[in-house]
Amino acid sequence: MIIAIDGPAGAGKSTVAKILAKKLGFLYIDTGAMYRALTLKALETDTDIANTEKMGLLAEGANIDLRNDPDGTLNVFLDGKDVTADIRVPRITKFVSDVAKIKWVRQVMVKLQRELGQRGNSVLDGRDIGTVVFPDAQVKFYIDASSSERVNRRYKEMLTLGQKIVIQDVEKDLTNRDTIDSTRECSPLKQAVDAVYVDTTNLTIEEVVEVMLKHINQNG
Repeated sequence: MIIAIDGPAGAGKSTVAKILAKKLGFLYIDTGAMYRALTLKALETDTDIANTEKMGLLAEGANIDLRNDPDGTLNVFLDGKDVTADIRVPRITKFVSDVAKIKWVRQVMVKLQRELGQRGNSVLDGRDIGTVVFPDAQVKFYIDASSSERVNRRYKEMLTLGQKIVIQDVEKDLTNRDTIDSTRECSPLKQAVDAVYVDTTNLTIEEVVEVMLKHINQNG
């Protein structure tokens, strides 16, 4: 079974996807982490992110893998190196949407995401899982929250990671990412017509997971 979870940055989709996968005993595939890993490679190799041809070639040559530990933890590997922590810093967040909007890059990533998803029962979260990557997924969700709530969640997350940042910068970044993600020419962020919409603004993580599990048990 494939469970597709889409939604904007800061809506909580990755958090609930991890928990959902663990409860179901499924693989968890964070597609956003894959774009972050490529962004890291671009910055480390001084590749011009605005050069779509160079970025496409970089994606073709990158070895990106996601590995689930027994406890549900997801580790991200880039060219054999664990970069799980390295891809969660502000400089990666700043450029990841620009990388993700490149058509050639997305084509490479979609192919890899499909290969990973076919390893077994999987929960995937991202921006175009239910619309492009796995349009025939048995269960689809679109996770959303108010802009202010998404900003607050992302701000708290970054503080927890020990990053020094002001909330105004988080708001600016999220607004920019929303614009790029929803207006890009290739695979823009949008709700699949058959996806279940879940507004998480006033729900706890546990409540969101409960809503999703109920739907899966009834329709999966």
